[in-house]
Amino acid sequence: MSVERAGVGHGSVDHREAGRDAVAGASVERVRSQLEESARLTARVSEEMAGDIEAVARRVLECVRSGGKLLFCGNGGSAADAQHLAAEYVVRFARERGAMAALALTSDASVLTAAGNDLGFERVFERQVRALARRGDLLVLLSTSGESENLLRAARAASELGTGTVALLARGGGRLREQVELALVVPTDSTARAQELHLTIGHVVCDLVERAEP
Repeated sequence: MSVERAGVGHGSVDHREAGRDAVAGASVERVRSQLEESARLTARVSEEMAGDIEAVARRVLECVRSGGKLLFCGNGGSAADAQHLAAEYVVRFARERGAMAALALTSDASVLTAAGNDLGFERVFERQVRALARRGDLLVLLSTSGESENLLRAARAASELGTGTVALLARGGGRLREQVELALVVPTDSTARAQELHLTIGHVVCDLVERAEP
């Protein structure tokens, strides 16, 4: 006697296959939609912001050539981008050249948790700026909202120390836009699209600096 287990009969298999086909069709359209949205935004940034991006590259190059260091910070996905971009300068982006001084203020778990526990999360970057930044350095802040208190405090501390400030932002730039020397505001309200463009812009800036610096 054969026993057909529940959920594995021909009807169930047909139903699952039909469901997979439906999901696959919807997923393909979603993939296209997401990629096309990203491509449109990239094209718009290229058209509207190329000059501003080049100005940021010149500011980074000025810092590097004068012996300053780059400090990166951000929250969440932007923290990961901060570490990614710092590594591009210390190691290399696309060609062999000398090392450039850069660090991410998001990577030291002991410092972050000590500052968060003892001083408050809103001061985790400010404290590191006051400890590590000097006149001639450049603080690069990444934020999709421009409203994170820990970034606002870091920018203010940098200004007090004479450290330069650049921000990669979105959603209009928030309050942080007014607290930095140079702000690149990606014209989107999407966190995902903003972070994608921030990393792309970071790569473009690094490429320009690397090509100008032996």
